[in-house]
Amino acid sequence: MRKSVLYILWAFLYVACGILGFLPPRNTAILFLLIAASLLFFVPPAGLVALAVKEGDSKSLSLVRALSFGWLVCALILIICNILSVGASAAAGTTLYYLLIIFSSPMICGQIWILTLFLMACLMIVSHQQLKKMK
Repeated sequence: MRKSVLYILWAFLYVACGILGFLPPRNTAILFLLIAASLLFFVPPAGLVALAVKEGDSKSLSLVRALSFGWLVCALILIICNILSVGASAAAGTTLYYLLIIFSSPMICGQIWILTLFLMACLMIVSHQQLKKMK
């Protein structure tokens, strides 16, 4: 599979997770759909890392590492801001939560935050290790 297709699929799944993140898990079927979409989100970047290692493409590995790191930092900042907004108005809390859904869409979509954070950290670490091996 070509890298451009994997990047497009990854972006599509990010947007899909963002849209699905606004759905409340009312029953088991919807919860299963949300978790499956969140896990499916990690297939294209894993394919990108594997393809980049196979082809010796350090540029793609650097991009995946940077995106993973940026996502983790953004998620951490937004989680902390959400926690600190407990004394703020309801509108501020809602706005921060919507920002969390938009910028950390697979995490909110999957409902199991630690799993998504762990998988994103694994993606970052693997791409970093593979970059170090190439140099």
